[in-house]
Amino acid sequence: MNIGSLLPRHARFRGDHTALVVGGHRLTYRQLDAYVNRLANALLAAGLKKGDKFTTVLPNCLELMASYWAAAKTGIVIVPSSTLLQASGLATLLNDSDTALVIADAQFTDTVAGIRGELPLIAGGRFVIIGGDGGGHPGFRSYEDFLAGASEAAPPDAGLDDGDMYNIMYSSGTTGLPKGIVHSHYVRAMYCMIFAQSFRIIPESVVLHAGAIVFNGSMVDLMPWMFAGATYILHEAFDAERVIETIATEKVTHIVMVPAQIIAVLNHPSFTPEKLASLEMLQNIGAPLPLPYKQRINAEIPGCFYELYGLTEGLMTILDKHDAVRKEGSVGCAPMFMELKILRDDGTDADPGEVGEICGRSPCLMPGYYKRPELTAETIVDGWLHSGDAGYLDEDGYLFLVDRMKDMIISGGVNVYPKDIEEIVIQHPAVLEVAVFGAPDEKWGEVPVAAVVLQPGESVEAADLVAYVNERVGAKFQRIADAVFYDEFPRNVAGKTLKRQMRDAYGGG
Repeated sequence: MNIGSLLPRHARFRGDHTALVVGGHRLTYRQLDAYVNRLANALLAAGLKKGDKFTTVLPNCLELMASYWAAAKTGIVIVPSSTLLQASGLATLLNDSDTALVIADAQFTDTVAGIRGELPLIAGGRFVIIGGDGGGHPGFRSYEDFLAGASEAAPPDAGLDDGDMYNIMYSSGTTGLPKGIVHSHYVRAMYCMIFAQSFRIIPESVVLHAGAIVFNGSMVDLMPWMFAGATYILHEAFDAERVIETIATEKVTHIVMVPAQIIAVLNHPSFTPEKLASLEMLQNIGAPLPLPYKQRINAEIPGCFYELYGLTEGLMTILDKHDAVRKEGSVGCAPMFMELKILRDDGTDADPGEVGEICGRSPCLMPGYYKRPELTAETIVDGWLHSGDAGYLDEDGYLFLVDRMKDMIISGGVNVYPKDIEEIVIQHPAVLEVAVFGAPDEKWGEVPVAAVVLQPGESVEAADLVAYVNERVGAKFQRIADAVFYDEFPRNVAGKTLKRQMRDAYGGG
């Protein structure tokens, strides 16, 4: 079972079906297969072999997508990196992953050249630049030169089996020690089958992805797309108006977005429910979508809202569109072949409705963190992945996410979950987005602070917003101490709000 067999199969049996639309390209499966073969053969010609690593430093583009499937065919391991990494972080990732070749966009040429001396594993000629010639830097070459002479024929059989490594996904933050999450061909094959079934992706589906495909959340539609032989439309960058118009003109059936993207689409002047009428799935991922937006989707575009909670390490729940109203506020249940439980601090099973740590096991479970066996052993205990997130199961086994345990605020010895407060703040008519974090306090240890982005054209005084929230929260310890305003929140490449960055920048008020 290796995912490298999927593309050639579609090229043979559905060769004229539209496979990929990106950057002015509209490729059939036969054309995409030939293009991927050229890249696969070029990687092999550069001296890479099964098990070697190559890193991409690319925005959404044809070359990045081809890199995923060239890796799948050759057994060369792909390490997709965030384009938001600073030079030092990129150097750390390249060395930690044992990268032997880099494919980078021209805009990162100087960044890569500046750390060249820190990368002893990468030989000359293995710095490949897309959209440029390397700017005269020694050992750099253009992508066109790299592909020159490479055959469109299938590369040699790599002898892959389902236990072979496919990729290393690094945690999506922009700072901190590297944490490379390994996925095998088996794990990705489970993504293919489980998510295709869960989301009802079939050969006639049209999938639109407008977020970066370098983070693992993109794999929940990318893998089932290829498994089913559907059509995948990839936007180079997120633009709410373009998303709306693409859904309308291409009759898109499936889309995955993070909360900020969903909010931007729903609040865009060009949005109408009719333009999104073709959607069979509008899925939220990455963080909980505020309840008012879930209710709006279910009212205006009924029968399409899904929500996925998951960890790159291999724990997921899915809220099916048929449960979206019945189980409002839940992030769903474990898909087939996956198990979920809530543990108390002492390791015993929590009762229904009791908050504890979310743990799970599944066929999507990572083999481990790359070169970090101690961390792997701390995270996976007796086959169960410990998420570090807090939640509870209802009597029916549906998960309700309380909060990321790392974001939990301890105020006066009481656990305060930001999500509970955020659901109050978002109800203020002037508020577009909210993120609640804990700020240091001499008396209480920590106190909640609300960071907000306001609706266009709206204004509100911090004191008035604080009063509004504190009149409505359910407990005194949930009262916010301050409100701060952002034009837009800091986010990582996955679109997740960086609360830690906001907390570090907060100076008090």
